[in-house]
Amino acid sequence: MISGVQSGFLSMRDEERARLFVERARAAQGAFAQASQETVDLAVTAAGWAVMEPRRNRALAEQAVRDTGLGSVEDKVLKNHRKTLGLLRDLQGARSVGVLREDPAAGVTEIARPVGVVAAITPSTHPVAAPINNIINALKGRNAIVLAPSPRGAGVCASLLGYVHDELAKVGLPKDLAQALPSPASKALTAELMRLADLVVATGSQANVRAAYSSGTPALGVGLGNVAAIVTPNADFRAAAARIAASKTFDYATSCSSENSLVVIGDAWGPLLAALEAEGGVLATPDERRRLEAAMFPSGALSPAVLAQSAPRLAQLAGLSRDSYADCRFIMAQENVSNIGSRHPLSGEKLSPALTVYRVGDFDAAIDQVRAIYDYQGKGHSVGVHGASPHEIMRLGEELPVGRVIVDQVHSLAVSGSFENGLPFSMSIGCGTWGGNGFSDNLNYRHFLNITRIVRPIPPREPRVEDIYDDYWRRYGK
Repeated sequence: MISGVQSGFLSMRDEERARLFVERARAAQGAFAQASQETVDLAVTAAGWAVMEPRRNRALAEQAVRDTGLGSVEDKVLKNHRKTLGLLRDLQGARSVGVLREDPAAGVTEIARPVGVVAAITPSTHPVAAPINNIINALKGRNAIVLAPSPRGAGVCASLLGYVHDELAKVGLPKDLAQALPSPASKALTAELMRLADLVVATGSQANVRAAYSSGTPALGVGLGNVAAIVTPNADFRAAAARIAASKTFDYATSCSSENSLVVIGDAWGPLLAALEAEGGVLATPDERRRLEAAMFPSGALSPAVLAQSAPRLAQLAGLSRDSYADCRFIMAQENVSNIGSRHPLSGEKLSPALTVYRVGDFDAAIDQVRAIYDYQGKGHSVGVHGASPHEIMRLGEELPVGRVIVDQVHSLAVSGSFENGLPFSMSIGCGTWGGNGFSDNLNYRHFLNITRIVRPIPPREPRVEDIYDDYWRRYGK
């Protein structure tokens, strides 16, 4: 039953409803903007404990799967824990109040300033890990945040916020530093929230990202996934297969960082496929591949019914009845190298334990294949590689339109920050101008800061014209 107050609230115009949230956030943030680094770090630690406390983490993971129907409880428990712990590690000791940097030689002092009120659009695929990541980063910058969760993730987001509020109260901070729009949040309400906020962070569908960029408010949005990984003949096939399988099956491939395609070079084909089958992969026959594609893309777009389901469930939906599908971990579908684009949807993002495999002749062909895949979907995100030489790895970084080259790692875990690499822990992966984004690094707390620069006079460093042009004149004349 809806109370009279709630009923009145639900009947308000979207503009008025959004304004109430933003006004409360501004009131809380106005005081928090004066907080010391010690208080800010206490807020970050408190918010993190909302998820790090094991019983709450499990309860949130169970509710996330129950409410959304997406992913695996055990994997969400691990994801919530590792991504939050990693973020807390990254932020420990990081300055976000007062002076960030002094450069006496340049006469520049950098001072951290809050953004204000952040509006964060969060997806149903990560209904706990993404919101808590945004909350912690916003608090680190002395901001307030209002979440706009996906409809299916609204319930678990409300539970998460309840835990966050409990922890903020323990340390004497106002709960209005972290809020969420109530369910159901209309598109108009979310749009008005974005318009009124000082910064928009959008993670999830490209429709969300486009709406954020169109809001009139400075926005940080992420590009499309559709990761490809290259396997060379020099790879350790068992190790590569184990990494690929772990990445592809984690949380039933809810992450845009899971491999969607493998590009396998020459003699690596046979031993790699054998190793992948040993890891629980099943190679579909040509007829099964057609049925899989029809079930996953019945009208050319990815069906919500297959999103983040287990491989046996995916096989069932596609009518694949071989015994080997009953307990498989992922399904492989071989495609011709030329089968890329909207007429061949298995070349695109699948967000499910289905993996498209291509066989090419050499490393040059592998680069061309990945580039063609990304010309269709996935520019700017990342590429994985197993068994490449240092020269080949550098070629990937210099020639492909990607923000990250993930070398010999579990891709979906490594790309968003890992204890085994130096990337910041993040749930939002910037794809640069290749992916239509304004940043190409992992979203981190510095994106939630304004920086003021005090600029003092220094001894002049004006060069002579000759210092710049002497070599040019010698070679080409004046």
